[in-house]
Amino acid sequence: MNWLLVVAGAVVGAPLRYLTDRAVQARHDSLFPWGTFVVNVVGCLVLGLVTGAASAGAVGPDLRLLLGTGLCGALTTYSTFSYETLRLAEAGSGLYAAGNIVASVAAGLAAAFTGVSLAGLLWA
Repeated sequence: MNWLLVVAGAVVGAPLRYLTDRAVQARHDSLFPWGTFVVNVVGCLVLGLVTGAASAGAVGPDLRLLLGTGLCGALTTYSTFSYETLRLAEAGSGLYAAGNIVASVAAGLAAAFTGVSLAGLLWA
């Protein structure tokens, strides 16, 4: 029945990704894929929180499946990140493409570390 938890999280995560992406992108008149950037960084933060809470014993395996695998798995999107980066490069926007790679990896890692640290403070 673990798969039901993953599906339940994904049922929330996928539409949340789409709606957030559209809302963020509509507010930026730029080639840079801000919507995808935001959902990926938020997903890294949430997964960091879940991981940190699990390490502290505050979150069990069911909640990890629901939030970590289901919600974050559907919220974040490596394939769209890759596609949008390739699209930028093909359109001659190499600086945007490189910026997307560097900023996404750096911000994602920072968000994940922040999430783990916050969880450590909350459940220490």
